[in-house]
Amino acid sequence: MNIQEYFARISYNKSHKDADLQTLTAIFQHHIQAIPFENLSMHCGETIELDLPSVYNKIVRKKRGGWCLESNQLFFWALQELGYDVCILGGNSYEPAEKAYSAEINHILLKVVIKGNSYIVDVGFGGIYQSWQPLMLVSGKDQPQVPGIFRFMEDNGTWYFEKVKRKHYIPEQSVPSTDTPELGNIRKIYTFTLEPRSIEDFQELNSYLQVSPDTILRKKSICSLQTSEGLYALVGWTFSETKYNYMEDVDLVQITTLTDEEVEKTLKEKFNIVLENKLTP
Repeated sequence: MNIQEYFARISYNKSHKDADLQTLTAIFQHHIQAIPFENLSMHCGETIELDLPSVYNKIVRKKRGGWCLESNQLFFWALQELGYDVCILGGNSYEPAEKAYSAEINHILLKVVIKGNSYIVDVGFGGIYQSWQPLMLVSGKDQPQVPGIFRFMEDNGTWYFEKVKRKHYIPEQSVPSTDTPELGNIRKIYTFTLEPRSIEDFQELNSYLQVSPDTILRKKSICSLQTSEGLYALVGWTFSETKYNYMEDVDLVQITTLTDEEVEKTLKEKFNIVLENKLTP
């Protein structure tokens, strides 16, 4: 495993001699625009292994993406190689259908400390709730980024991560819509504590997510990638392209339904993914 090979994978060719915030932010942005959030292995009959050499081989050498357990683990390795003070944390993601956070930890995220300041770094959430740069770990502070305004709220040692939603303009529809208007414009994303974890703590979760019929990851084949303007997402046969802030506080979302042949073509053209095994969307 080689940091230069990882840099080539994410098309990063600038200096990395200083483990500072500027370098972290640049590498972060290259990572999320090169490595898709995807669970396609589960829908191709492939097993997802959580050891670092397997993750590295899949994402760096085979030019695949991965879900949070893979992408954040790879990023953790890269940051350690570069000399960052980084640790793994566990999160409980919000499940809108249940209107509750998951009872068990089901997400991995990273905390990086630079010059005494803590930042949350998460390259593995994907979709429209993916941040585009490291977030300062401060309670109650609005942190505007291109995808929207993110913030953390801390209560008795538990941190809550949320995003202020924007309206969506979908050209086929006549009025801008939000995905769940009845909940107001705050979207809860996940909670976490600052208890350090190791990747071994997620092995059981990695196995469970691949076999449990109840998780969204088993029910849907998902691939999303951040772009310079917004986001590409392929869920099942539905491809959507989002442009952030197309109009003030409104994101443009263009949606297309694909055939099986177009799914394969779209994966190659938009996500730079060529699968070894047949995908069943």
